[in-house]
Amino acid sequence: MKGKHVLAGAALLCGAAFAAPAPAHHSFAMFDSAREVTLSGTVREFQWTNPHSWLQVVVPRGSATVEYSIELGSPNSMSRRGWRRTTFKPGDAVTVVMNPMRDGSPGGALVHAIDPQGKQWAWR
Repeated sequence: MKGKHVLAGAALLCGAAFAAPAPAHHSFAMFDSAREVTLSGTVREFQWTNPHSWLQVVVPRGSATVEYSIELGSPNSMSRRGWRRTTFKPGDAVTVVMNPMRDGSPGGALVHAIDPQGKQWAWR
């Protein structure tokens, strides 16, 4: 009888160990990966944050401007490709190639960016 209790307790502990929540990750289905859009504008902000970094780019549209939110990878994955939190600074002229949002909102997933010196930065 004692052996059954020990076995049941061990099974319960093993089950609890594997029941920890898995890290969540969103789908990239919101981006149209079949299309690439090129934009030229000015960096408003480069957010070097987890789980994803963001590049806020202000793009002129006629007499107005439109701010695009462009999603990048995590700082960890980007730093392995040479990115740093200072790669883009507010006021930098930038050209970005991105997969646009499917719903037409001003944003997308970065394919690559070109800095003021002409260097191309990719994150995938």
